[in-house]
Amino acid sequence: MPPGPSVNLVTQNKPVILNEVKNLKFISWNVNGLRAVVGKGFADIFVDLDADFVCLQETKLQAGQLDLEFPGYQSYWNYAEKKGYSGTVIYARHTPLAVRYGMGVEEHDHEGRLITLEYESFFLVCAYVPNSQDGLRRLDYRMRWEEDLRAYLSALPKPVVYCGDLNVAHEEIDLKNPSTNHFNAGFSDQEREKFSRLLAAGFVDTWRFQHPSEVKYSWWSYRMNARERNAGWRIDYFVVSDSLRDAVVSTEIHNEIFGSDHCPVELITNF
Repeated sequence: MPPGPSVNLVTQNKPVILNEVKNLKFISWNVNGLRAVVGKGFADIFVDLDADFVCLQETKLQAGQLDLEFPGYQSYWNYAEKKGYSGTVIYARHTPLAVRYGMGVEEHDHEGRLITLEYESFFLVCAYVPNSQDGLRRLDYRMRWEEDLRAYLSALPKPVVYCGDLNVAHEEIDLKNPSTNHFNAGFSDQEREKFSRLLAAGFVDTWRFQHPSEVKYSWWSYRMNARERNAGWRIDYFVVSDSLRDAVVSTEIHNEIFGSDHCPVELITNF
């Protein structure tokens, strides 16, 4: 377990020189309970994805509840103080220069929502963004998170790969029924505007950059057979600094992979 939120841990091992790797493959997946998805073939899926970095959200774990390691990977866990809630982990083939848990803001750093790995040429940030909840009752908090997160990412002194369940469908193309969700969590004007402001601050939504008109979703409600009807939302992202735009090789949304109400999303880069 990390020693506390927003702590930098300089690793003792010499980091792998990433410029010796032609392409880097990143996976992000909200597993909605890692113990549950382990019982649904997670280990085989992990191996088949064969990624350099696997970023998971909503692990719903406390330290010591699950021993899940993979040969060739190191893992970095951020646990929520509340049991069975939130939580993130990054599995990495490449040793980071440093690891940071949280964003250094007391209000945000108790729910295990953010992990940052620093490498020689970039930062990898895995996030599980707070849901504004029914009736938008947590919207005010969500707005503070978004402001502080944008400031945090903008202040990092190297290019950024930011991924995770960002809990927002940015444009109408990003969900099945925009007209009936306009005032719901994940598609409110306020949340969408904050995502627009993040992009305007120097970041790129890699999937939409590569697939400007393609409809594909990464989350489906468990209600009313939503996945079978493909009545979904695209709320899982890889967002990168503008300076990395030309390094994006490919993006994918793996809606053929089951086990959670979300599916994995993928980014391959050549930096």
